[in-house]
Amino acid sequence: MRRRGWIGSALAGVTVVTLLAGCSSQENNADNATREPATPAAAPAAKAAPAGEVSPSAPISLLFDEPATGVLAAVVDSGTTLQLSDQGRTRSITLPGKAAALSAGKPGEILVAVPGKIVRVDAATGAVTELGVDGDVRSAALRSDGTLVAGLANGKVVLLDADGTVRHTISGLSSADAVDVRDGAIVVLDRRQTAIVQTDGDTRLGLSLRAGDGATNMIGDHFGRRLVTDTAGGALLVYTADPLVLHQRFPVGSSPYALAYDQRSETVWVTLTSSNEVVGYDLSTGIPVEVGRYPTVRQPNAVTIDDRTGDMFVGSATGDGLQRIGADQRKRGQ
Repeated sequence: MRRRGWIGSALAGVTVVTLLAGCSSQENNADNATREPATPAAAPAAKAAPAGEVSPSAPISLLFDEPATGVLAAVVDSGTTLQLSDQGRTRSITLPGKAAALSAGKPGEILVAVPGKIVRVDAATGAVTELGVDGDVRSAALRSDGTLVAGLANGKVVLLDADGTVRHTISGLSSADAVDVRDGAIVVLDRRQTAIVQTDGDTRLGLSLRAGDGATNMIGDHFGRRLVTDTAGGALLVYTADPLVLHQRFPVGSSPYALAYDQRSETVWVTLTSSNEVVGYDLSTGIPVEVGRYPTVRQPNAVTIDDRTGDMFVGSATGDGLQRIGADQRKRGQ
């Protein structure tokens, strides 16, 4: 019921879409209008003590809490070390390259995108399986049928069988920096074109929308929405797919960057790197409503939510620690 009501309240945000040509047999991105990808602002020294608890940590570039196990995955140091933390125990895994993204695999599994590979990591044991991919992998996603989608730095979107066999390659984008496959739709964020694109089936590009002035990150939620940070434009963008529609564009402050969604409270959390803050928004109405704002560790380039407890983790890219803000603390508004 809630999902239907939200869709209805947001229809005023429909925008015109365009059709991109693209297929597996063409290299057709040379004429794309591109920009240098937006980056998070260099954070000032923290003006307030971070909320919650802070644990010492090397610089953190990526965070992901595996939903089935609650294991917290963090990419640290130069991006080639994956740390798995669970109930006070931490396991370190050396990756075969610098990680560009962490995402959910099958239950209990974490996917790591590195140049030339998708690394499948068992969250409980740390066991690693590597799938070779011809290209610089920037993003990865597991589909409900067990097949995989890899987004490459050159804009290709590669569909693979579970064993790594290539099914299709879709060309035409300038970069494929984030991929979401929720509800069967393949949706890709292209940072160099600052665009969000849905594929037309498994073989070619379909509808595309501009994503603000400089989009950087995208996640999906269980309502089928795709949530995007427009880092250059200081906004949170909310889309749905089938068809691809922009429903909400809301100013959230300077340099929004990392995203996480809390299913327990139906809240999207956005880090603001220029002010060392994390801000929560309720999206159930036509306009995002701020429900929480907390000071963070310096340079909060990563955030994730433990789906089982609702606890939020924020990672500092400058080595200022791993921050935990408990669900109970956020409920009290402290």
